[in-house]
Amino acid sequence: MYSEITGAIRVVVEPRYLPDHSDPEEHRFVWAYSVKIENLGVDAVQLRARHWRITDAFGREQTVDGPGVVGEQPLIQPGSSFEYTSGTPLGTPSGFMSGHYDMTGPDGQIFTVSVPSFALDLPEAAGRPH
Repeated sequence: MYSEITGAIRVVVEPRYLPDHSDPEEHRFVWAYSVKIENLGVDAVQLRARHWRITDAFGREQTVDGPGVVGEQPLIQPGSSFEYTSGTPLGTPSGFMSGHYDMTGPDGQIFTVSVPSFALDLPEAAGRPH
């Protein structure tokens, strides 16, 4: 599990390899990642956009930007959390993801919340590269 706190927002990520959706012979390795966004503050916040960098074992990078997450722009009340699961394919058996969310507070100002960098490594990989 990977965790990072930005201001009053904690983001926890747990990646897992999906062998049933992967095909190593075709260089297709698929991971799911579950994310929990916790509001530790005193004001409601709304997740507006996501920004991801997905890097494979060769250093090839893909960026993904878009509104919200999994089709939602959740409003997270103080003391509450929002959880979702998504996924990504890679062409190599290891890599990593990093990124951030754009959020707004009660004043409407946009602020950035970091997502911890997390490894995408096959469970049986010797030495786990990341």
